[in-house]
Amino acid sequence: MNIEDKLIFPRMEKSKQNHLKEKIFEIIFEADTPLGKLFDVMLLITILFSVALVMLESVPSINAKYHTILVVLEWVVTILFTIEYALRLYCVRKPWRYFFSFYGIIDLLSILPTYLGIMYPSTKYLSSIRILRLFRIFRIFGLTQFMRGGSMLLIALRQSRAKIIVFLSFIILIVVVIGSIMFVVESEHPESGFTSIPTSIYWAVVTLTTVGYGDIAPSTALGKFLASVVMIIGYGVIAVPTGIVSSELSRSKTPEPPKNTQVCPHCHDSYHLDKAVFCKTCGTKLNS
Repeated sequence: MNIEDKLIFPRMEKSKQNHLKEKIFEIIFEADTPLGKLFDVMLLITILFSVALVMLESVPSINAKYHTILVVLEWVVTILFTIEYALRLYCVRKPWRYFFSFYGIIDLLSILPTYLGIMYPSTKYLSSIRILRLFRIFRIFGLTQFMRGGSMLLIALRQSRAKIIVFLSFIILIVVVIGSIMFVVESEHPESGFTSIPTSIYWAVVTLTTVGYGDIAPSTALGKFLASVVMIIGYGVIAVPTGIVSSELSRSKTPEPPKNTQVCPHCHDSYHLDKAVFCKTCGTKLNS
């Protein structure tokens, strides 16, 4: 083998490896191709199947009868998810970006509970977190109208976060004050349940949110009056954040241009404009 061959063969091997990575990336991360859509549909079916297995295993009568079958199937699904996760890390240019991305964390959390279940058996039931992977259904079936709706909601929440933070801060101050007052009012009647300020604050939160567990209730006339005031305030508390977000939603109702499921191989951002050549976030050339 001469010097030229020694230089050419590594390049050819590297080119084949890059081509393989691009092919795997196209199938796993994108849904514009038939193979990509087929892979994602099969993935969703497997996710639903795995969540059903976890639910069935939590039913004592079913688990007692089919425990071995359920465990074997759960391990088969976990191994398949592990291979898929490894392929996702393999085919991306910067694995750490995918590792710390939203979907990357969800994908990792979907396989960890089964392995942790070897040492801590109860943690295996956390495998139901795999249901979060169904967020990909919007990308798979091209439900862009729903994605636009979700984007509008996120934008509205982001724009109203300052108002919501101020509102929640005010609520925290209110429940602390109300809880402290109720503790003083009901301190001579320990049978009512107001045994400490933290317990009284817990009662204030439950009452203000109109949940009303009934485990703690005032017994004095003044306490009942204050409780009635808190209940009435609670209805207004529910309406305020709804009005804030609704106001921002009405402002953000602007039509968006059509988008596709193209995924950037560099930053993994998706939902680019149709016929886009470069990533809207990092400027990397998209796979054709």
